[in-house]
Amino acid sequence: KSHAPAGSRRPLTHSARALSRARAPAGGAAMAKRKREHDFSHLLPPHWKNCIDQWLQEDIPSFDIGGFVVGEDPKAAKLFTKTSGVLCGCAFFDAVFEKLGGCEVEWLFEEGDFIDASQGKVVTARVRGPARKVLLGERTALNILSRASGVATVTRKAVEAAKRERWHGMVAGTRKTTPGFRLVEKYALLVGGAATHRDNLSAMVMLKDNHVWATGSITSAVAKAKVCVGFSMKIEVECSSEAEAMEACKAGADVVMLDNFKPADLHEVAKHVKSSYPHVTIEASGGITEATLASFLGPHIDVVSKSFHQGYECIDFSLKIDH
Repeated sequence: KSHAPAGSRRPLTHSARALSRARAPAGGAAMAKRKREHDFSHLLPPHWKNCIDQWLQEDIPSFDIGGFVVGEDPKAAKLFTKTSGVLCGCAFFDAVFEKLGGCEVEWLFEEGDFIDASQGKVVTARVRGPARKVLLGERTALNILSRASGVATVTRKAVEAAKRERWHGMVAGTRKTTPGFRLVEKYALLVGGAATHRDNLSAMVMLKDNHVWATGSITSAVAKAKVCVGFSMKIEVECSSEAEAMEACKAGADVVMLDNFKPADLHEVAKHVKSSYPHVTIEASGGITEATLASFLGPHIDVVSKSFHQGYECIDFSLKIDH
């Protein structure tokens, strides 16, 4: 029953599945199982665990008096999911307890599973180890898991809404992430089924209104960007009118963002742009909510982007020592 190293997920054993069903609240299924196609933890860069050190240092900069109280006696604890949502952030949760040493994590669900807690809290994992280390990692691990799962949950809702519309395009996040927490939030977008958009300023050129105003025109801004991008990087231009979109395409932009358009205007402009520049990717962004998402989808829109990692509702988890 030892846990897999952080960054990998071992298949659930029969006994673990049975325990999960036995612990599920009566009167309803605990989860909607998904066959996991991808292990996104394999994407994480070699230095990703450095953030775990930083978060633990932030939470325990000096003496751990609570840890002194409970000592090193071996204890087992249950991780409960208390509100329904998509489970995300397992590798980060594991890494917290791996860093502290002497702890094991056994997952009863796969990352990406939707856990239904509408009938009561659901046992999701077990943590075993010295009492002070289990409690030392508790809050940091829960904070990561609740936020990652919150982003994955709201993202999954949007992706599934787009699928119901039989739309051909892609739902994406944005770069409006929490400083110091971008890796987790971008990871959660992938678990939720969306594209990450550009991960950082170096990943793709996006020329926004400030770039254009500072340079003088869309044409000059794109021309200067082309000096550096070569063949391997795309250029996107934020546009607020059809004239700007056409100028961006003529200048050689790969992606045109139609920003803050009303749906009716958006689709008309997108149709005109695509008729002249069918190879250009058109992104809709700005003012899109869960309720209005469907109205922004259309045959000439390739990407719809939204800041899923701003203002999301965290999924509630708790970790309780067996007693």
